[in-house]
Amino acid sequence: MREVKVFRVVGYMKLHRLGELRKFVIEVPALKAEHAVEKVLSELGSRHKLKRRHIIVKEVKEISEEEVTRGHVRDLLKLDRIVVW
Repeated sequence: MREVKVFRVVGYMKLHRLGELRKFVIEVPALKAEHAVEKVLSELGSRHKLKRRHIIVKEVKEISEEEVTRGHVRDLLKLDRIVVW
């Protein structure tokens, strides 16, 4: 049984320059739903220079390996182990 699960996080982010809400759907491997939300907040804040209050998470859903659409997440799930030097 796999300990790491994949979560699909759906929500909206308020972009400063455009003044609009833009929808996002991100798939994240994580141990718990809370960890997935934290990862998404961190990535969107870093990538788009957003404060956490400008990111609205609407849904966090655990998905099966067959439902994964992101290539890099699918590749991570195929690994048996990761060796870090």
